Formats: sequence, C-alpha cells, structure tokens
Amino acid sequence: MAKLTLITFLTLDGVMQAPGGPEEDPSGGFEYGGWQAPVMDEGLTRFVTEVFDRSAAFLLGRRTYDIFAGYWPGVTDPGNPIASRLNRYPKYVVSTTLETAEWEHTTVISTDVAAEVARIKERTHGGELQIYGSGVLARSLMAQGLIDEYHLLVHPVVLGRGRRLFTDGGPPTAFEVTDSRTTPNGIAINTYRPTGRAAFGSVPDGT
Repeated sequence: MAKLTLITFLTLDGVMQAPGGPEEDPSGGFEYGGWQAPVMDEGLTRFVTEVFDRSAAFLLGRRTYDIFAGYWPGVTDPGNPIASRLNRYPKYVVSTTLETAEWEHTTVISTDVAAEVARIKERTHGGELQIYGSGVLARSLMAQGLIDEYHLLVHPVVLGRGRRLFTDGGPPTAFEVTDSRTTPNGIAINTYRPTGRAAFGSVPDGT
C-alpha cells in the first residue's frame, strides 16, 4: 500500500497559486505568478529530486495536470529525474470536465474520488502516490483524512492575495514534524505527518 504525500510550494502567507510563472494560473485576477523563481536554489532542486525518487504514481487536479501535461511530455531526456518518472509512471487526474487524457499512462477520475483514491493507494506498491499543488483536490482529501504526509516548501515572500492551501472551514488537525531543513535562499522545507484531531487547552500565565 502506498503512502499518499502532498508536495506544495507556499508563500509565508500561505499562497500556493502560480509559483512557476505569470501565465500559470491568473484566475481570480492573480497578478503575482512566478513568485518562486527569484529564490529557487540548489537546495530546492535537491529536495524535489529526492521526493520524485520515491514516487510510484501521481495524483493531480485538473489545473495542475494541464500545466504538467503542457510541459513534461516534451522533456525526453531519460536522465531527467522528474520527466523520466512523470512520463512513465501512472498518473491520475481528478476532473468532472476532462473526458480523455492524451498524456500517456493517465487515468481520469470523475466520480467517487475518495473511494477511488483509497483503492489507488491500496494497489500502488514500491513507492509513494504523490500530489503536487492541486489545492482543491488536496483540501478535499485532507478533509477525509487520506493524505499521509505533507511536504510544505515555504518561500520567503508575502503576496497578500491568492489561492491558499489551508482555508477557513478545514478540519482542526494536529501534526508532527518528521523532517525540516532550510535552503541557501531561505526556503523552509518542513515535512508533517497528521496525528489526529487538534487538541485545545489553556496556556499557563507564568505565575
């Protein structure tokens, strides 16, 4: 059975929208696409490569799938650690509007998403089932307790607007930190594992 892991690039104020470029996702009038580029460094690249090395299959929302499918099939270098896996490994795209997927080894999931994801986890062996970005999908799976591990890559920039991973109405959840590092340009990479419902209490006043 595969572990379902989420890998997401975030700003300090939690924005996950369009890290890769101005045209990546301008929905909602978002004007700050490409905020990741100025701080990318070898530490970020190294970590992402490590994560891809553990992949066995990929689970993507429609928007992220379209972004990936518009670029990675054209990268044919077998030595590329990302393209070689994205192009060869099973991919599952969750969409109610996409009927067929042209990217090789892609399956469209349109109904009963939580149950189908649970089945994919069960039958995937030898690595992780990984989600990249895909905020709507990620929030849905979070609410149903299906994500086993979170890799949050927090970049040293504040935008003040944009789509966020964690929004109002999500389930109160406690986490433990299983890994933490900082890249040369200040990207904080933290890995979290959910441990159950968040607990609450009173902080001692020090007297």
